[in-house]
Formats: sequence, C-alpha cells, structure tokens
Amino acid sequence: MSQILNFRQVLKVISRISFILTVALLFSAGIAFVFSENARPFLYTSLITVLIGSVLYFLFKEQSIDDSIHRKDAFFSVTLAWFYISLAGSLPYIISGDIPLFVDAFFESVSGFTTTGSSILIDIESLPKSILFWRSLTHWIGGIGIIVLFIVVMPSLHEGGYQLFTLESSFQDKIQPRIKSVGQRLLFIYVFLTATETILLLAGGMNLFESVCHAFGTIATGGFSPKNTSIGGYSPFIQYVVMFFMLLSGMNFIIHYYLLKREFKKAKENEELKFYLLITLFIGVVITVVLYTKSGTSLEKSFRDSFFQVISIVTCTGYATADYLQWPVFGWLIIFFAMFLGGSTGSTAGGIKMARHLLFLKNLGRFFKESFHQRAVLSIKLNGNKLSETTNKTILTYFSTYLVVFMAGTIILGLTGLDGKTAASSAATAMAGIGPGIGTVGPASNFEHLSDLAKITMSMLMILGRLEIYTVLILFTRNFWRE
Repeated sequence: MSQILNFRQVLKVISRISFILTVALLFSAGIAFVFSENARPFLYTSLITVLIGSVLYFLFKEQSIDDSIHRKDAFFSVTLAWFYISLAGSLPYIISGDIPLFVDAFFESVSGFTTTGSSILIDIESLPKSILFWRSLTHWIGGIGIIVLFIVVMPSLHEGGYQLFTLESSFQDKIQPRIKSVGQRLLFIYVFLTATETILLLAGGMNLFESVCHAFGTIATGGFSPKNTSIGGYSPFIQYVVMFFMLLSGMNFIIHYYLLKREFKKAKENEELKFYLLITLFIGVVITVVLYTKSGTSLEKSFRDSFFQVISIVTCTGYATADYLQWPVFGWLIIFFAMFLGGSTGSTAGGIKMARHLLFLKNLGRFFKESFHQRAVLSIKLNGNKLSETTNKTILTYFSTYLVVFMAGTIILGLTGLDGKTAASSAATAMAGIGPGIGTVGPASNFEHLSDLAKITMSMLMILGRLEIYTVLILFTRNFWRE
C-alpha cells in the first residue's frame, strides 16, 4: 500500500491544513471576545485541530527517501483535505448550539469552504457575530485554497488538462522553479482585492464587520452574508461595488498576476477573459431589456438588478439583490441555464468554466468547417497554444461527465421528495457552487426544509463540483489503487 500512496506526504498536508485552521479559529475566537460572545466553540475546536496537526507533524517531520508529492498523493490529499476541513469547520456550529444537528452543520461548513453559499439558516441575523464571521471566513479560506490548488499545485503535477487550460505555456515555464514566490503573489492579490473592497464598502456606509464579511464572500465568490436580505438592503453604490468585485473574482487570477507585473498585452490577448466578459455582458443586456419592458421598473434599476444577478450567478457567488423567481419566466429561465456557465479557470468561481465552453464552441466551429472541407486538417488553439487531440477530448469529455453527475444528483434529490424544478436547480447550484437555486430553494428561500439525505447529497455534489469532479472520481477507479 505504501507504494500506491505516500501517506507520509498526505498526512503532512493534513498537518499543515490543521495549523491553518487553528489560526483561523483563534482569529474567530478573538472576534467573539471583541463582541463579548462565547469563544469556547472556537477555542475547543482549535485545541482539536492543533492537536491533530501537532501529532501528524511530529510523526512525519523526518525526511523520507521519497519526500516528493506525486499525482496520486495530490489527488488523495486534496479530496481528504476538503472533507477534513469541512468536518472541522462544522464543530463551532455544533458546540455553540447555533446549528446543533451534525448534517446541518456539515452542510453549512461544506457550503462555506467550497464557496457555494447555500444555507440551512432561517434567521441569519439572530446568530452571534463570531459565528457569522467564522461562516464568512470559511469562504475566504476555501477561495484562496482553490486558487493555490488549480494554479500552483495541479500544473506542477504535469496534468495536461489543468496545464493547458488553466495557464498559458509561458507562465508554466516560470511557475515550476518559483512555486513559493508565485503563491505569495497570488495571496497578495487575494488580500489586496479583499482589503480594497472592504474600504469601498466602508465608504458606502456599511459597518466594518459587515464590510469584511461581504468582502470575504465576494472575493471568494461564496455568497454568505450576515444579513437576511443579502445585499438587497444596501444602497445602489454598495451593490455596484459588490458587482464589480464579483466580476473581478470570476476572472482567472493569472490575469491579475499579469496586471500586477504590468504585462497588459498578455491580459488583453487572453481569449477566455474576452469570452467571459462578452457572455456576461450579453446575458445582462438581454435580461435588462426583459425587466425594463415587462416589469415596469426604471432603466437603471433594471440594469442594476439584471447585471447583479447575472454576475452573481455566472461567477457562482450567490449574492442577491432581487428575487429572480419573480421575474418574467424568460428571465429566470436564462438564470437557470447561466448556472451551468461558471467563471474563468484559475478563479475562485465554480461551474463548468468559460474556457471549456469556449473550446466546445471552437470544436463545433471546426466540425462545420471540416464538413464543408473534408480534406482540411484544423487544430484547436487557446490563447495561441495548440491543444493536443488527447487534451481536447479530455476537456470535451468533462461536459458529459458533468451532465451525468448532474443527472444522478437530480434523480437522488428527486427521490427525497423534491419537485423536479427544485431537485434540478439544487443539483446545479451545488455542483457549480452558486448558492440559491430555483423552486423552493430560490434567493428568497433556503435549504433548511430539505431532508438529511438531500443535504448529504448536496454536500457531496458541492465537494465534487469544487474539485472539478475528476479529482474525486479518480479515487474510485481501479487503476488509482494499482501499484
């Protein structure tokens, strides 16, 4: 078994994550002290995580002959890590008694760390501020975790599918010997965007606590809000600020990296970025027209409500300023299909991702061209890089895999008693990490009324979707466990 997986490396990863969780929990305990609230849930949980981290650290601190992390180790570590942090993250909810049932607490924790934003809470504002802060902080931790995973870790494992449509080849050449420095730059960008949004929200009249929580949820494209009405109760200025930073967070963080390095030409030439902005603009304009002509609202409010909801859904953030289920049917139908889009690769957004949709359209275009010119040999390129047929087929296969998992999730949720519309949108929103859905789980509702089986199913779909399906499913293949 030791030849199949390097458990020393796997458990060292869990050890480091335990220490990160401990720091986050102690920070939340500090928030509890500031607001004169009960800090014991965070202190007790931090004792558990620091104990686990310390035991694993001292057991495996000695260097082994093979101290490198390989593909199998990485896939197993990543999946185990997300389950581990979700279990640990549920403890403050349970110990405090604010979410006493394990299934509910685990659902809320998974939703936080996977930056989904779906919630079982009915009255959010009745919870202690320290619990609300922890809830939002899980978003922020999960967001930076996914950035590091798909921009730094996966490409270093030479996984073709991740390399070719997450990074440009020129960036891949630089990232190998400088993983630590690149990770630090990405963390700086992440913190900088969070701090900038917080300052702008403060300038708009939002208090410091709510500004930080909403910035955490925006930059991580998570969607947890300390308010029952999400962003809907705030001024248009604040809504535009959140809208703008959701759009930025849905971009590939490599674009932000290039902008930081003043390599504007590379950012300008990125095809996925253009496609992402174009699709968002197109859907936003269409729904603006629908709202303006059908609902009788002003042009500015139609524009603001339309683009806020569209950007929130496309980037899989989940914040809301309007109940789109009250829109004309055509409007919320577009919102439902937008749940399958997703933001850019290498962003905190979930979903199928814009690069895959772009490549699908390029393959469709090639199919028609080859139908008229049967002797033509056409290649598929992304950002000027030619994709091998193997990589191209792998990316296209992801669509069918995503659809199969979505259908299976919908069927299971349907068997729990949910109507078809609610079951389908629940599966879609969980896999894409969006938050609200359609039917009885719309933006004005929550997921509290779902059965335990439905909540567990959605929790699994959240993790599957957050880790891009293959990272988890590969663990259940026979080849993975062969030496």
